[in-house]
Amino acid sequence: MTALWVALGAAVGAPTRYLVDRAVRDRLGSAFPWGTFLVNVVGCLLLGLVAGSGTAPAAVVALVGTGFCGALTTYSTYGWEALVLAERGAWRAAAAYVLGSTAAGLGAAALGWTLVN
Repeated sequence: MTALWVALGAAVGAPTRYLVDRAVRDRLGSAFPWGTFLVNVVGCLLLGLVAGSGTAPAAVVALVGTGFCGALTTYSTYGWEALVLAERGAWRAAAAYVLGSTAAGLGAAALGWTLVN
């Protein structure tokens, strides 16, 4: 049953990531990967909330934590986009993306954890 919860969450998380990224790119352009940045930070916040609660049922952890957040967030796209920025010679943007994503993701996860504790 757990695998079903994970699959259901992922079935919502992956299209959400795609749609958010498209909407952000349409609004802000593609010079900087704001869409991936946004979904990764939101995913970290949600995972912090779920993990920090300590009382979430296993089905919720599987659905939201593993399924939805796992499909919403994307380390591979984050790494690829940082590499593309660097290859374009946008070293400052690449560094800002890597450092900013890491700091914002950790901060969002800590905020989520703190809000439920």
